[in-house]
Amino acid sequence: MRLSKPLIVCAFFVALLSSCVTPKEVNYLSDLDPNQNFPLNSKFEAVISPYDQLRITVIGMGAEKELAEPFNPFGTAQNIGNQNGSGYLVDVNGVIQFPIFGQLYVQGMTRIQLQEYIRKRLVAEGHMHDPMVDVRFSNFRVFILGTGDGGKVLNIENERCTFLEALAMAGGLNQFTPRDRIAVMREINGEMVTHYLDPRSKEVFNDPFFMLQQNDVIITQTLGRKYVMDVFNTTVNVVSIVASLASTVVMIYLLTTGKQ
Repeated sequence: MRLSKPLIVCAFFVALLSSCVTPKEVNYLSDLDPNQNFPLNSKFEAVISPYDQLRITVIGMGAEKELAEPFNPFGTAQNIGNQNGSGYLVDVNGVIQFPIFGQLYVQGMTRIQLQEYIRKRLVAEGHMHDPMVDVRFSNFRVFILGTGDGGKVLNIENERCTFLEALAMAGGLNQFTPRDRIAVMREINGEMVTHYLDPRSKEVFNDPFFMLQQNDVIITQTLGRKYVMDVFNTTVNVVSIVASLASTVVMIYLLTTGKQ
C-alpha cells in the first residue's frame, strides 16, 4: 500500500512525457522572434483570369442615369457589392462580351485597371461625360481539402486573403496534420502549379504564395504510414526511458525504507 503513491506519480509522468507531438511541431510561427516585423504587400490586387466571373456596374449621375442603363444588363448601381447572381464570364481567351463595346480582353488586368479602362472609353467614345464604373469579382473563393469534415469553400468578400487567414477561417489544423506538407495549388499560364508552405516558420511571410488568389486550392495531407511509425518509435523510446527512471525511483524508495 505504501508503494501506491510513488507508483501513481511515476505512471503520471510516463503518460505526460510520452506525448508524441511537441509544441514546436504544431505551433504556428514557432520561430518568430518578439517584436519582429514582416512587410506585406498591402496593395495586393488579384488579376483577372479565364473563368473568372465579374460584376461590372456603370453609374450615371443626374441626366446621365438613363445613358448608363444599356451598360448594366445584370442590374443597376444598387447591385454594387452583391456577389450573387449573373455576371460577365471571362472565357478561355481572357475575353468578356460587354454591351456596346463588344469583346474586351481583360485577362491580366486588376479590377481597378478594368474600371479605369471602361470609364475612359465611355468618355472617349461619347457615351457619357462623367461615368462611375465599379468592377467586382463574383468568384473570389479559396478551396480547402483534407479538413476534418472533408473540405471547405471560403468566399472572400474583400478580395484579399493570406494563407494563414484561410487556415483560420477553415478552423485551423489539428495536431496530427503534418505542417510541412500543406500544398497550395494555383493555375498559372494554363498549368496547375503546386507549392508547399509551412505555417510553423516565419519564412511563410516571404513566400510568393502567401497572398492567395481566387480559386487557389489548399490541400492538407492525412498521416502516412511512415509518419505513424516515426511517432510510434518515438513514443516507445520515451516510454522506455521513463520506465527505467520509474524503476530507479522505486528501487531507491525500497532501499531507503528498508524493504527489499
